[in-house]
Amino acid sequence: MEKWRKLNGQIVDLPIKEAVRQTILRETELGHRLKVCIGSDSQVRGSLVEFATVIVFLREKKGGFMYINNSKMEKRMGLKERMILEVAKSVEIAYSLCDLLDEYHVELEVHADINTDPSFQSNTALKEAMGYILSMGFVFKAKPDAFASTSCADKVI
Repeated sequence: MEKWRKLNGQIVDLPIKEAVRQTILRETELGHRLKVCIGSDSQVRGSLVEFATVIVFLREKKGGFMYINNSKMEKRMGLKERMILEVAKSVEIAYSLCDLLDEYHVELEVHADINTDPSFQSNTALKEAMGYILSMGFVFKAKPDAFASTSCADKVI
């Protein structure tokens, strides 16, 4: 089972889908309109690749918070493969939550840490990542609009 935590380090003891359900119920009871953004980022340290995937809950005009999952993989891989793996991690979580989010009418975006500017190396994975996310029926955001991956996940690797 994947281990999730809050930014303050508190472990999320429930399966992530149930934790998200309870979060939606609590937040809507408090009168907040939510949007969920899911993103991943990674960092290479020698032969180890460290990943962070985040589920960001945005309260309309009231800030937000996130759940975090960290994982590691020992494998040498190129930038493009790593970018696609980040997207796959985000899509996997988005897919596992999408029926729940639909049930409660919570908007969902999948964010990719990929630059839309062709002069950046990560751009080589843009078409595949965008195709993957859109073909799954999710809203796709890339840099500079992909804050879940570029700001949130980036800070917790």
